[in-house]
Amino acid sequence: MDAATVDHHGRTTSYRLRDAGGEGPTILCVHGSGGSHAAWRGQFRLASDYPVAALDLSGHGDSDDVDAETGYEALSAYVDDVVAVTEEIDASVLVGNSLGGAVVMTLALERDLGLDALVLAGTGAKLAVLDDLLNWLDDDFERAVSFLHGEDKLFHSDDERLLDASKAAMYDAGQAVTSRDFGTCHTFDVRDEVSEITVPTLALVGEYDRLTPPSYHEYLADEMPNCELATVADAAHLAMLEQPDAFNGALKSFLDRRV
Repeated sequence: MDAATVDHHGRTTSYRLRDAGGEGPTILCVHGSGGSHAAWRGQFRLASDYPVAALDLSGHGDSDDVDAETGYEALSAYVDDVVAVTEEIDASVLVGNSLGGAVVMTLALERDLGLDALVLAGTGAKLAVLDDLLNWLDDDFERAVSFLHGEDKLFHSDDERLLDASKAAMYDAGQAVTSRDFGTCHTFDVRDEVSEITVPTLALVGEYDRLTPPSYHEYLADEMPNCELATVADAAHLAMLEQPDAFNGALKSFLDRRV
């Protein structure tokens, strides 16, 4: 797996790319709030069929931060990150989880990149966040992190390795960036526009996801003219980490049929 960067809009965005000879279109994965490219480590296994990349959004992982207000300004900056990497590696399949899904949908609505497919995983056309969580993110970050790692939120499993790694990633992103992420999710709402996305799309949800439940994905499948629904069993919000083989199977099945 190769580490690389791209410069754009006065900042540097970091990404990882693995190409093991896959002849399919290149996949670019976009993480969620308080995450990084590492959330997609299980998806690099697909590289023998599809080259796979994952980036760090601004302020996450190894990428420079951006001076952007919570909400649409931050969302637009994140879209710029994804556009820059997409153009650098000639990706045409975008996979977004949670906030990453909001970024991908915004990009599909506002930019013209000639995409082959989208995968919207653990996300929704509206991403309202609990008021208590927004307050904790500002005033009691430890409590916010603990809440997010409660039962059937980020994970269905109680695997301590998954939980500890996820908590460490959120602390690494830091309170300010993670709060900006969730605040940006809270303002996101494209329910009146999502039907305009016509690219083939897979709405993929963890069976037990309480943060963006199956109903969110059913809505996407109902409203988007070229969207289908799939469920990852025994997983919650971060299904790609919790059940990578099942997640990859659903992703590959969709891409093999649609691109």
